[in-house]
Amino acid sequence: MLRRALPLVLCVALLGSTARTREKSPEPSRPHSSAESESWAEATLHTLSLEEKVGQLFMVRMRVEYLGANSPEYLQLRNSIRRYHVGSLAMSVPAEGKFLYGNDRYESVRLLNQLQSESKLPLLVAGDFERGVLPPRLFGTTIFPHAMAFGAAGSLAYAEEFGRITAQESRALGVHWNLFPVADVNTNRANPIIGTRAFGGNPLQVGDLVAAYIRGARANGMLSTAKHFPGHGNTAIDTHLAIARVDEPWERLSAVDLPPFRKAIAAGVDAVMTAHVRVPALDPDPDHVATTSPRIVTDLLKNRLGFQGLVVTDALDMAGLSHRYAGNIGREAVDAFKAGNDVLTMPADLDASFRAMLEAVRSGEISQSRLDASVLKILRSKSSLGLHKNRLVDIAAIPRLVGNPKNIAIGQRISDDSITLVRDNGKLLPLREKRLDQNLLVLYQRAARTVLVVLCDHSWAEDGHVLEQQVRTRVPDAGVIYVDPRVAAARFDSVLQAVDQARDVIVAVYVVPSAARTRTVARGQHNSASLPDSTARLLAAILARAAQKTAVLAMGTPYLTDDFPGIQNYICTFSNATVSEISAARALFGEIPLVGHLPVSIQNASLSGIDHGRLAGLANSGTTPWRYKAAAIPVSTSQAP
Repeated sequence: MLRRALPLVLCVALLGSTARTREKSPEPSRPHSSAESESWAEATLHTLSLEEKVGQLFMVRMRVEYLGANSPEYLQLRNSIRRYHVGSLAMSVPAEGKFLYGNDRYESVRLLNQLQSESKLPLLVAGDFERGVLPPRLFGTTIFPHAMAFGAAGSLAYAEEFGRITAQESRALGVHWNLFPVADVNTNRANPIIGTRAFGGNPLQVGDLVAAYIRGARANGMLSTAKHFPGHGNTAIDTHLAIARVDEPWERLSAVDLPPFRKAIAAGVDAVMTAHVRVPALDPDPDHVATTSPRIVTDLLKNRLGFQGLVVTDALDMAGLSHRYAGNIGREAVDAFKAGNDVLTMPADLDASFRAMLEAVRSGEISQSRLDASVLKILRSKSSLGLHKNRLVDIAAIPRLVGNPKNIAIGQRISDDSITLVRDNGKLLPLREKRLDQNLLVLYQRAARTVLVVLCDHSWAEDGHVLEQQVRTRVPDAGVIYVDPRVAAARFDSVLQAVDQARDVIVAVYVVPSAARTRTVARGQHNSASLPDSTARLLAAILARAAQKTAVLAMGTPYLTDDFPGIQNYICTFSNATVSEISAARALFGEIPLVGHLPVSIQNASLSGIDHGRLAGLANSGTTPWRYKAAAIPVSTSQAP
């Protein structure tokens, strides 16, 4: 995805005074079915042509970074909605990019209002908001750490607040449906695409946190989605790039992978997303991934587990599925629908997929009753949100509803409570505990210089910058060195020289799962979920000569001790979000208690020869069974604003 956004252009003239008047909207209600909404859904279904029914099945991407009233991307999106009668949009926003201020930042919401006003039927708008509404730089929304940090914090109240706040802010921006929570159990430490997106590696914990999030989201007017069915946690391949395979027997699938989905269904989850993974124990057909498997979607999910809500595919343009249909790309939509999916997400070729679905219905391969059943589900979802009455957003209310200081503080507190001290040699942490006299602060800083080494995938990205600011606030003369795989070899000697001269060394390691990372940075590695070889050699060299005075921050994957057993001081944040960077600095300098628990099992969690009594007093470092923590904050029962 390109990271440089095109200029966003105001479109007051386009919207006109009538559209501005219609922007006034009531408070969104929680998803529910009523006689009135059911009547609207059924009556509307009978008015639709075959083409309109087929169009309702498709969800297409809405790239916010390119939106402008006259941009080609916006015009193409508007034309696609009209031509193919599209039923849903998936808002796509890059995590990084420029800041916008004033009215400009809501340009995409104005254009979304325009699309809604022009569409015959209300559009369902989805967002992949796994860390809250992204990006905060655009909308000023609340920042949360990755899901695994919630597992480390261990509070169901936090997960429910996560759902509440995300729902309220999403609805304020015109997004009705979150493609979250991740219900996968991350049991494979080499997983390149799930990792910290999962709540943890314990099925009981994951299921409880998934259910708590769903309760918070639904109570505040947002549809939720459990993904990636029947489980993507025990894979070592990114399905954005290739087919992943889950080689587990039914007994393990039933005991590990499926329980969180069962709990999600019991909690009233609105949708379940299918995965492009092969699961031979569930369907031995080598031509089927879960998304195209009737045994997995219809027999298991719908019939055996009793799920009656929306079944939505993972993106159909992902290589894990689309490469199988290279000669007939429209056929993937037909096979996914026949398997039991209701919503066809981001087809690789919308025109080919639309025409293939029309032909399948006209030929009788797909029955009219089967088509009507899925379209009725989609219409019911829209009416359950009140979109049949009002589909527009009150833009003037956004500043009041988004980025509330109390909510922002909750996001930071969750991050603070997730920080987990895994190893401590008793000689380094906290970094300021050696200062016996505050009058010696300046002398200490000059004589015992701290060096921060940031190991990241791209030195031009945002990783490490907030952490740098936080460290420099506490140690103004700290040396900061950014190293990515392209420059690691050239900077090898200079980094080690700085390490030798320092008294305290902080190494922040940013390894965060994403398709872009697997495609570029980690391509060709034996384990694409770990550090690239060049930066891994540098970290190994630092530890070989300075392990006692080095604190390693895992700003993402917690599995670093698998490859670096020599780490003596190890803190996990499970996330590279800015709140996690702030928490990491607070933890290093002894400003917060380290109360997090490892939510996954890691190798070499303990280290011989260290003061285990002191370690136990600071934090829980073992892979302890899941246990609930007392709610640190009350769970809000208020409705969405």
